[in-house]
Amino acid sequence: MLRHRSRMQTRAIRVCMAKYGKKAGEKVERAMKERKRGTLKSGRSGRRVTSRKQAIAIGLSEARRSGAKVPKRKSSRKGGRKAASKKR
Repeated sequence: MLRHRSRMQTRAIRVCMAKYGKKAGEKVERAMKERKRGTLKSGRSGRRVTSRKQAIAIGLSEARRSGAKVPKRKSSRKGGRKAASKKR
């Protein structure tokens, strides 16, 4: 027998779906462990990373490059409303 889902059930399933894949979690976990050991370094400068947020960002960036399931970055608005209102 074929079961049909109500709109609420479909919405609940969509909400519960994971935004990040397992591979992304592994990359972030590795970056966090490296940061704790003091061996995590940032991009071109090669400076040691001490910030927790920066370690997470590095892990997610690596996950994106490897093709893991990670949401797209939020693009920043350059200028925005304030810049437009100052021109007038």
